[in-house]
Amino acid sequence: MVNRKRVHRLYREEVLKLRRKCSKGQAAEARVPLLRSTRPGQSWSMDFVSDRLVGGRAIRALTVVDDFTKVCPVIEVDTSLPALRVIRALELAIELHGKPERLVCDNGPEFTSLALDAWAASQRITLHHIEPGKPVQNAVIESFNWLFRDECLNQNQFLGLHDARKIVEAHRQDYNTARPHTSLGGKTPEEFVRGFAGGMPPAKPNPNPQLQPLDQKPSPSETT
Repeated sequence: MVNRKRVHRLYREEVLKLRRKCSKGQAAEARVPLLRSTRPGQSWSMDFVSDRLVGGRAIRALTVVDDFTKVCPVIEVDTSLPALRVIRALELAIELHGKPERLVCDNGPEFTSLALDAWAASQRITLHHIEPGKPVQNAVIESFNWLFRDECLNQNQFLGLHDARKIVEAHRQDYNTARPHTSLGGKTPEEFVRGFAGGMPPAKPNPNPQLQPLDQKPSPSETT
């Protein structure tokens, strides 16, 4: 007799695996190591953070950070943030801060959706998905989210969605304009942007990217 248990035992002994089915509505893309960001607007990282209102209702926050300048262009807060809301938040950030060359994210359903994939292709923005189970590949946004939770979410009680958005936006402004970073030489993100390359505006794309390759190192004056 060949029953289920025998088949399962043979599969385990031969280290066999069933072919993983692709989820419908998700884009397939190879996972490759990420290049280090060397200039403003070259790479943005994004992720989600969860919390609750005073009444117990769950909320989510989409956080986005420039990998090089550490500027946070947007934090979108709502009870639900599907792919279309992610796209709308990114469009608002792009309108205010310029378009990045790539977006780094994990493999959540909002980030692997066909809608976000099609939007990024239309904007000529590269979507870079980290390898599953390796959040260290998205260390910039992981570090930001830890600070965001420690300095904002854990320090406040949100009476409602409007209250949460107001407090989170105030925290984002304070983070960009008043909080110094050791990785930026003790400057705030906006101070670092103003001092980079003779006052380069925040997250503006390079009009001639072929003149400045990805592996180009900043000059000593740019890193001080």
